[in-house]
Amino acid sequence: MEIKTDDYRVWYESAVGTVFFKGFLRLPGIPEYQSIMNLMLGAIAQSPHLILDLQELEFLNSSGISMLSMFVVKVRNQGDAQLTLQGSNKVFWQTKSLRNLQRLMPALNLVYSH
Repeated sequence: MEIKTDDYRVWYESAVGTVFFKGFLRLPGIPEYQSIMNLMLGAIAQSPHLILDLQELEFLNSSGISMLSMFVVKVRNQGDAQLTLQGSNKVFWQTKSLRNLQRLMPALNLVYSH
């Protein structure tokens, strides 16, 4: 599964149970993020121990953060799934926003690279 434009790329690698994000995601609203949500939902259905690798996602607007929040809540409500977010300390939005997702799902594993 892959979604690719000139600005961003989101893809799922089932061999490592990881959805990778790269580039600049600044879609105008929640409906435009539905294809990415569907990709993540498909991935968590295949791999109940899913990793979202955001290390190379340089920008995510508020609609994208809302979409991530909704995904985290859906995973939390499943009960048996485990979710890990891999972020980068070098990307400002990640240091501010990813911790808020842990409030939505305390069992969320948050890992930062340097």
